[in-house]
Amino acid sequence: MKSAVLIAGPTASGKSALALEVASRTGGVVINADSMQVYRDLRIITARPTDEEMARAPHRLYGHIGAEEIYSAGRWLREAEQEIASARTAGKVAIVIGGTGLYFSALLKGLSAVPEVSAEVRQQVRDLGDTKDNEALHAMLVARDPRTAEEIRVSDRQRVLRALEVVEATGIGLAEWREEPGVPALNSRDYQAIFLETDRDALGKRIDARFEKMLEEGALGEVKRLKTRDLDPRMPALKAHGVPWLIKYLDGEMPLEEAAAQGKRDTRQYSKRQETWFRNQLPEFARVKPEKALEALFSRA
Repeated sequence: MKSAVLIAGPTASGKSALALEVASRTGGVVINADSMQVYRDLRIITARPTDEEMARAPHRLYGHIGAEEIYSAGRWLREAEQEIASARTAGKVAIVIGGTGLYFSALLKGLSAVPEVSAEVRQQVRDLGDTKDNEALHAMLVARDPRTAEEIRVSDRQRVLRALEVVEATGIGLAEWREEPGVPALNSRDYQAIFLETDRDALGKRIDARFEKMLEEGALGEVKRLKTRDLDPRMPALKAHGVPWLIKYLDGEMPLEEAAAQGKRDTRQYSKRQETWFRNQLPEFARVKPEKALEALFSRA
């Protein structure tokens, strides 16, 4: 088998089980590529592998970041490159698994050299965000950086704020910065890549059932503990699917049934965006049915 196996797919599509099976057959190392599963505070609500599952194979980049931190694609790429190199040195297959498309894109295409934004500029933009709704922020981005604004949904507040930070700090739009080519960490001879293509209706039912199971396993208590830390509400960990709605329930703003329904809805919508993003942005990933994934991987070895 090639030195790296990349497994992507929508949430609840069976990626973790597949990665464990590949690790069992190859003695490989499982490396996380999910932007929410890096947070140690959110094991249940992000469906991070259980302790039992993690004991079956080496797992890297899971639960190693505090919810008080902002984790970036650039930091993930640096850490993932180190883990892939360590696996190679040990003669093991690196099994990179997740649903965060930007992480896989960074791995295969590199990241453009966008300059670091100073803490002062970042704070200025975040403070501005506290006074503006999504539509107003997006309108500001249209005025400052129309090219980048075309690429970002009005509702994607975090990306709009990031784009505003970059154009404020550098005077150059994020889309223009990204025209500078990045350096891939892997080339085509190094890896196999698959995307688990699932039936949408069946996937929606699995997402709903998994959310209910999360609640049974203690997701509400997990979110309650996170809430008591009184973190900045702009922290990415507080945006994990289901978390904002469960916080609303804990604040007495809605019944638990409604909070759960909204969390399920957000997760289903996210799964659709994942499928679209990988289809358009990463055609390198072969699209396979979950039940055919092992055959596809090992027949390509």
